[in-house]
Amino acid sequence: MPNSSGHRRTARPLPARVRRKIAALRAPAVGGVPVAPVTAVALYVVVPVPGVGHLVTVPLAAHAEAQGWVVPAGCAVTDSGPLDQDTELRPGWARVRAAVDDGRVAGIVVPAFAHIAYRWHDWNAQRSWLLGRGLFVIATDPTDLVTGLEPKESQS
Repeated sequence: MPNSSGHRRTARPLPARVRRKIAALRAPAVGGVPVAPVTAVALYVVVPVPGVGHLVTVPLAAHAEAQGWVVPAGCAVTDSGPLDQDTELRPGWARVRAAVDDGRVAGIVVPAFAHIAYRWHDWNAQRSWLLGRGLFVIATDPTDLVTGLEPKESQS
């Protein structure tokens, strides 16, 4: 098609670096249909005895799926023991933290915030760590166990 001066101008192909930038900005597509980005989350629970974690992680997984989130392999994690156990002694919590540091998850789903840390000073430390990494934490029943109470205080 002629331009305003009457000369025909042919389009030059875009440089490869520009084509790569444009491709990176476009949403991924399957069969020509754009696909929304997927949010990956970790599931984390603390149970009193080993072997019953699935009773809690199954509802958490259903909640994550209902939100359109995915749980990467190895990111449905259960620790067994008391809730007031030091967070540094929980091997499952260490696995969740590793998944965060590796960039595999953008959030964590728990039944109650006390599953991450029960004691107030532990919760503040873990909350600071989570916020520092830009993570979100969803408690499916945030009023189930109040964070910050000592075990004897929660029984009264």
